[in-house]
Amino acid sequence: MIRMRISKAWTVAAKDLTVFMRKRSAVVSMVLFPLIVSVGLPLVVHFLGARHEGIAASTWMPTILDAFSFFFIIGSVILPTTIAAYSLVGEKLEKSLEPLLAAPVTDGEILLGKSIAAFIPPMAAIYIGAVVFMALIDVLTHDALGYWYFPNWTIGLILLLVAPLSAILSIEMNVIVSSRASDVRAAQLQANLVAIPFAGIYVASEVGVISLDIRNLLIISAIILILDFILFFVSTKTFQREEILTKWA
Repeated sequence: MIRMRISKAWTVAAKDLTVFMRKRSAVVSMVLFPLIVSVGLPLVVHFLGARHEGIAASTWMPTILDAFSFFFIIGSVILPTTIAAYSLVGEKLEKSLEPLLAAPVTDGEILLGKSIAAFIPPMAAIYIGAVVFMALIDVLTHDALGYWYFPNWTIGLILLLVAPLSAILSIEMNVIVSSRASDVRAAQLQANLVAIPFAGIYVASEVGVISLDIRNLLIISAIILILDFILFFVSTKTFQREEILTKWA
């Protein structure tokens, strides 16, 4: 059983967040992805509206908007890898992880703290981007649809359930990958492979194979939740301070 003191975990998280704020590339990635999605996709919808002139917006626009909303799930998978990979592999390479591992904190407290630090900035970026996205979409589509499309149950479920669960999945995958990686970039690339199934779901929704309705989003959430539980036990077994200190290169 993993013994954890939340105060110790928050201390670890605060330290990692301070380091993260000094990493320009990490900060840029947190800003760039939500900016592209929240501004770029509404412009795409506006362009598609011009091309579908004469066709009732209600026949095609909701499907596109729900599919585009799925990008926030993909972002919640990709963005944590930047922080999580550096937090584990980067600190090991810079010899700043060993003092933490020698401190009077448990493996669970270290892992929880680093997970919190890898979770908060990406989810904050996702939520800010989603607010901008919904506002722009409503402005651009209100006249065509005759009502405000956002917020709705679909994006609510995406932001409050699927995206957080997906971020946790990504972080746990990073812990597992980082146990064998010796390079930050390699760890990020390997961990980002978890985004492939999510990209496949997005493509399937675009071509009409599946619809991103409430039922399917709940099914996706249930699957991710099961994977989260499985990877939680795998990641906690992987994150062992003795092995990290003696075997990580």
